[in-house]
Amino acid sequence: MNEKELLGSETAKDGFRNEEDIINKFNNWKKDKIAQEWLVIMGYILEEIEYVKAVKVGGNYKTDVQVQVTIKLKEAFDCENLSVKLVSNPQGFNQIDKREIEKYVEMWKIPKDIEEILKLFTGKTKSADTSKLKDPRRMLLSEMAVKDQEKILNFFNKNKILIISDVLKGRDKFAADWMLVILKKEEDSYEWALKDINTVMNIFGQGDVRITDQGSLKIGQIGMQRKGGDGGRESAKMLQFKINPCSLFDNDKNA
Repeated sequence: MNEKELLGSETAKDGFRNEEDIINKFNNWKKDKIAQEWLVIMGYILEEIEYVKAVKVGGNYKTDVQVQVTIKLKEAFDCENLSVKLVSNPQGFNQIDKREIEKYVEMWKIPKDIEEILKLFTGKTKSADTSKLKDPRRMLLSEMAVKDQEKILNFFNKNKILIISDVLKGRDKFAADWMLVILKKEEDSYEWALKDINTVMNIFGQGDVRITDQGSLKIGQIGMQRKGGDGGRESAKMLQFKINPCSLFDNDKNA
């Protein structure tokens, strides 16, 4: 597969506003050259395709758009689940997962001591002494005792593959097969990158598990932080995971 098949740019009249534009391109695949490139990357031979139907997937799933492809002379059709990231800042970050700590405890079988550290980190529970904290609402990982920092690093190191898979791919019926990143540039132009989810997980999994200078956690290229915002409501105390989707472009350039 050559570079053109992995990384594309196109000048368009309208560009991409939302997932509906991607759906329309797939549904118009016979005339849309970019949709044809996407289908080829997914492993299809255009001459063998009979019908393509793309639909938006609602709800809290990793998949935003599902592409259903019917092959000539076959009774069944294939489904390709796409996680779509529409971005305008190549240095910006995109939230890929956020939940209450209790949900992650259940998903990852987080032991009680790690759960308590995460609750201190997000402000679900308060430190007995807030006088030395940068933010009295919560405790940064870098402000915790060395033994607690080591516990966090050990847990996320041990479960790194599981965690990366859950926050990027998911594990339900709409687990993502692909990630499509659209970088909107000028008003009428964009670049795109489409990669299978295993490649995506390898890219964002590159690097060790570490505590950042800002006191949060980095799992490879994935950041874990307190959600914050929300006017100080309880939802600000959720955990969230973020990536820079444009890392998929950087990976192509460095290949």
